Amino acid sequence: MENSWATFGRDLHLDLTGTGTGTEGGPRPGGLRAALLRALRDAVRSGRLAPGTRLPSSRSLAADLGIARNTVADAYAELVAEGWLSARQGSGTRVAERALPRTTPTARRAPAPPGSGPGRPRFDLTPGTPDVSAFPRTAWLAAARRALATAPSEAFGYSPPAGRPELRTVLADYLARARGVHADPDRIVICTGFMQSLALLARALGPGRLATESYSLGFHRDVITRAGLHTVPLLIDEHGARTEQLAALDDVRAALLTPAHQFPTGVPLHPDRRAAAVNWARATGGYILEDDYDGEFRYDRQRIGALQGLDPDHVVYLGTASKSLAPALRLAWMVLPDRLVEPVLAVKRCGEWASGALEQLTLAEFISSGGYDRHLRGMRQRYRRRRDQLVAALAERAPHVHISGIAAGLHALLELPPGTEQSIVQAARWQDLALSGLNYFRDPAAPQPVRDALVVTYGRPPDHAFGSVLDALIRTLPPAPGA
Repeated sequence: MENSWATFGRDLHLDLTGTGTGTEGGPRPGGLRAALLRALRDAVRSGRLAPGTRLPSSRSLAADLGIARNTVADAYAELVAEGWLSARQGSGTRVAERALPRTTPTARRAPAPPGSGPGRPRFDLTPGTPDVSAFPRTAWLAAARRALATAPSEAFGYSPPAGRPELRTVLADYLARARGVHADPDRIVICTGFMQSLALLARALGPGRLATESYSLGFHRDVITRAGLHTVPLLIDEHGARTEQLAALDDVRAALLTPAHQFPTGVPLHPDRRAAAVNWARATGGYILEDDYDGEFRYDRQRIGALQGLDPDHVVYLGTASKSLAPALRLAWMVLPDRLVEPVLAVKRCGEWASGALEQLTLAEFISSGGYDRHLRGMRQRYRRRRDQLVAALAERAPHVHISGIAAGLHALLELPPGTEQSIVQAARWQDLALSGLNYFRDPAAPQPVRDALVVTYGRPPDHAFGSVLDALIRTLPPAPGA
């Protein structure tokens, strides 16, 4: 792809005094022309000027450097003759496509995109990312144009700590309608992702302990620990987190739960345990932190409403656009109880990053125009088709492998024979396939019985690759007993 500046009067930084200087700080013997040649060769050799980069015209560069145009033109001509540059009528002077280092064998190159470097798997079934190839670029761009056209001038300044009011207002309506959340715009805080939300809450809660599910993401526990709290695990079974254990725990300020679709086992929190969690929070003045990371994606029955709807004064609702749209947007939100709003904002004002105002305005427009709902409906259909493909492939080619956690979300759990998880994850690498074992998510401090399984996403791979990914997965799975 061509690397170029945005206008014909493109800028190019060249330090003629720093490239071979004499004792007085000026160009070394050989004059300005020699210094310019050395500066250009060094820029190409080091990789700072990549192959195909268009250079400024000789007139423009001479004016920028304060030297004669003929000096620049002669230097360009010499470097063209040496093969460093190329010049064609109508396309200007560019770094030659094969202008590789001649004296330094380790020139810098642009980093390879993720997944393309040596040792990277061709297929990736690790959970945590949606199908980013399905991002609604056209609809998002249209929403961005409308948002920019109507944005007030003050929106281009620094955003308020709570986030843009336009997005908070729209989110309050959407979350009430789609997730059963009791949300007031004044109780919503926009964050740069779930991790920032969790870090802000942990710091606002102060010292003590915070309960987490015994199967969960280790870096979530790390965030809590870095904020000064200690984590204590809640065991997981076929009904979700054992929230009745909260009553026996001392000095626990809050509990982080995934009630709609436990991550990574995929089970919803049983109604009795939902009630037990809320009752504990009411009795102790604690909080439930509800991570609703994929609550919009439910396939086989009525969606499970947010736990926050049971008690908005004791449940913090945490949502994100990372699964519904794309992680690159860096947009997440918290719906806070009244008494937590100011403590959280006080922490956020102390140097915490704010989400980009333009992205917030675009998401507000995308939701209010109906684009978000249309996108989610389309993605639900797409993910359900893939889930059904996964279930059908297992039923036909590996019927001995039990699959669970498939009523919702973007991943499923594949049960394995005891003691085989790690070897299967390693064997997958021979199929150029990345897999996550269930025990990767197990809290080492939890007295949770070891359970061998794979946490397999059907959300990450794009449609065109999904069949090949399934083939690689089936080849990796253990044979049926006695086969």
